[in-house]
Amino acid sequence: MLSHPVIKFLRRFYSGNTAAILGTLIVSTVIIMSAFASVIAENDPKKRVARGHQPPSAELLLGSTRSGKDVFSQVLHGGQVSLMVAFGAALITISIAICVGVSAGYFGGRVDEFLMSLTNIILVFPQLPLLIILAAFLGQVGPVVIALIIGLSSWAWGARVIRSQTLAVRNKEFILAAEVMGESKWRIILVEILPNLISIVVGMAMGTCIYALMAEAGLGFLGLGDPTIVTWGTMLFWAQSNSAFIVGAWWDMVVPGTAIAIFGGGLALLNMSVDQISNPKLKTGSYIKTWRRMKTEVEARRAQS
Repeated sequence: MLSHPVIKFLRRFYSGNTAAILGTLIVSTVIIMSAFASVIAENDPKKRVARGHQPPSAELLLGSTRSGKDVFSQVLHGGQVSLMVAFGAALITISIAICVGVSAGYFGGRVDEFLMSLTNIILVFPQLPLLIILAAFLGQVGPVVIALIIGLSSWAWGARVIRSQTLAVRNKEFILAAEVMGESKWRIILVEILPNLISIVVGMAMGTCIYALMAEAGLGFLGLGDPTIVTWGTMLFWAQSNSAFIVGAWWDMVVPGTAIAIFGGGLALLNMSVDQISNPKLKTGSYIKTWRRMKTEVEARRAQS
């Protein structure tokens, strides 16, 4: 059963926040449909079920590929792999960014110098070319390796952001009080510092998911992924290889591209909603009037003093 603080937060998050509601619906729908792809789509995504490039119809909702495979089944099953890569890469990225950023910001000194030097070295390399080089060097790799490549090459920027926020929290009174009381450094990090970084970490995780989703699609489109595994990226690769637009089979490329855009848009809406909660200047919802009234009163008092 959800505790009262969780329910209170959810009410605050969704109250009058259209972007949060819409984003949650979009993301949840895509995840559920992908998770139950074998139930929703009756055709095997890798088997020929119709003639090549058959347009959308009652039998094939989203048409067929050049090899006669069901596009609807492919986009649902492909979503399983693409979302796994996106979430896996985001988890790796955020985990490394938190470890590096918090450690550098809290411990300082030589630890900070070493970790930030490593971070700056990673930041020197442009991410997309680095991804392409690594994927090309390793050959046609599977989803797990792609998630590792994206995650291990994308944490540096997030580490710098988390470090700056940790430095801002580091000298707060409650941190100093915990140190005076003899609390261990790791307990201070886990109990005192990390909870104050939740909104930043959540927003960063959603942004990283979007980036990882686009990166997976880009690598798949370039043929750097395993073409035998159905993903949104490999769907784009085969559509391009088979000249889908040139022969008029627009659905072969539009469907996976639209799936990427819809899921990415849903995550972007949720990311924007998190910003609206954590940043008072962006607040929306039923409590905006109260916040504006309080802001006006404070400004009036400052003007009088």
